[in-house]
Amino acid sequence: MKLSFYGADREVTGSCHGVQVGKVRLLVDCGLIQGSDNDSGQEFPFDPAKIDYVVMTHAHIDHSGRLPLLVKQGFKGNIYATGATVRLLEIMLRDSAHIQEIEASWKSRKGRRAGGKEVEPLYTVRDAEDVFQYFVPCRYDEEVAIDEGVKIRFTDAGHLLGSAFVEMWLTEEGVTKKVVFSGDIGNLGQPIIRDPQYVTQADFAVMESTYGDRNHEVPADYTAELAEVIDRTFADGGNVIIPSFAIGRTQELLYFIREIKERGLVKSRPDFLVYVDSPLANAATRIYAGDLEGYLDEETLAVIRSGKQYLNFEGLRISETSDESKAINFDETPKVIIASSGMCDAGRIRHHLKHNLWRPECAVIFVGFQAKGTLGRILVDRAAEKVTLFGEEIAVKCHIYSFRGMSAHADRDGLLRWVGAFDPKPEKVFVVHGEAEVCQLFADDLNEMGYSAVAPKLTAVYDILAGQMVYEGRESAPAADTLRQADVPKARHKTAADSKVYQSLLAAGARLMDVIARNFGGANKDLIEFANQINKLSDKWDR
Repeated sequence: MKLSFYGADREVTGSCHGVQVGKVRLLVDCGLIQGSDNDSGQEFPFDPAKIDYVVMTHAHIDHSGRLPLLVKQGFKGNIYATGATVRLLEIMLRDSAHIQEIEASWKSRKGRRAGGKEVEPLYTVRDAEDVFQYFVPCRYDEEVAIDEGVKIRFTDAGHLLGSAFVEMWLTEEGVTKKVVFSGDIGNLGQPIIRDPQYVTQADFAVMESTYGDRNHEVPADYTAELAEVIDRTFADGGNVIIPSFAIGRTQELLYFIREIKERGLVKSRPDFLVYVDSPLANAATRIYAGDLEGYLDEETLAVIRSGKQYLNFEGLRISETSDESKAINFDETPKVIIASSGMCDAGRIRHHLKHNLWRPECAVIFVGFQAKGTLGRILVDRAAEKVTLFGEEIAVKCHIYSFRGMSAHADRDGLLRWVGAFDPKPEKVFVVHGEAEVCQLFADDLNEMGYSAVAPKLTAVYDILAGQMVYEGRESAPAADTLRQADVPKARHKTAADSKVYQSLLAAGARLMDVIARNFGGANKDLIEFANQINKLSDKWDR
């Protein structure tokens, strides 16, 4: 009975954790690594064909975006998720694949001009659609036996429509242990969805720590403060640009803006237009407007009972086609533009930034977490006076705001509330899904509070029955601890293709360590034979 840490370990994106019970192997989440080159770092440190099941905490791409790659490389098992998560995944994975195809096409054209080779997308729309046959929709609070020795239950996490904490009962050798995976822990008081429904018992907990080092700056009135920025920007003649996650955050913004209009809070231009320029966000909004019994909070239900459409208002404009998107910036009327992606690393938002970043009368409002390495993080940190968009340098002269309190993630107090709900304390708390220093800081804080906590490294393996880490893992950036700069042969120029091949070699090495860890406790004669085979291979390649 083992836990393996395959992603979002001492980093924020790429969530993926492994569970082994006897011969059964499953994953909890299978997320895309964001803020990096999609051609590298996405390899699995295991054989996808040997995974039996996947359990999804929610639909965000950093938790789901490698599902098409998993199926493409041989996975053929059931994928369990709440019904709302399944509906969202069907649109999100198609959209992610579409982006992969567009970026690969762009890189191929650029490469051909430089005499290079064609670039293959990480996966295609067809690959994404191949995933859908494996979905098994589940309800909150329903216990599901997925195999011998494995039972799960989804509990509302209050992070995103359909998001869940995964309670998992594992039985091996007559011993049952309960592991709870937090996925992303929701913030209190979010519109539309319910607050988190806490779990009170766990032997082991795997929990996120995105905001483990700070509390949110919670405004007294979201709608009033958002309206104030919009009003001030319109009075100056500028546009308000909001990079927003297409699912969850965009719908929250529409909820707030409906309230702003109802309360008449924007005086300079009360009939202002709001453009949602994201086909994915528009598709998600249609899901949010459907039958969501069991998912919505009481305030939203009250709006619906009053006969109102809680995500619709006068002045809302939906942009679907690329021509409609381009036309937005040729209209000089001040307006609000909501576009994805939320971290500005892809999508239509980059076009709107190109047209508005250099204008001092405009404003960009960030309403979500910005991972290291993303354009959004650079802008929020005001780390550059100019940024490059579509090969052109753009001056950053507009006003930049960050509404941190609008986060869908629990802050430090919220995280402590989540882990504090367990009585008694879990035997071990694994702190994941946070920047490296935050993971370690939060784990240290938990230890001071009487918990037994650790921030595992990527590919670490923990034996639940033995109660010990059998492989410590490696740092998230593979080249950092496996290849020193002095070791690189200076006589040879390293190409992008070389780097990709080397990434595959690193992934193979990580998989070998995973196999070694899973043989912990094996017969001595088998372990000796295994060690001899590895040594022979090492002797061959130790140059």
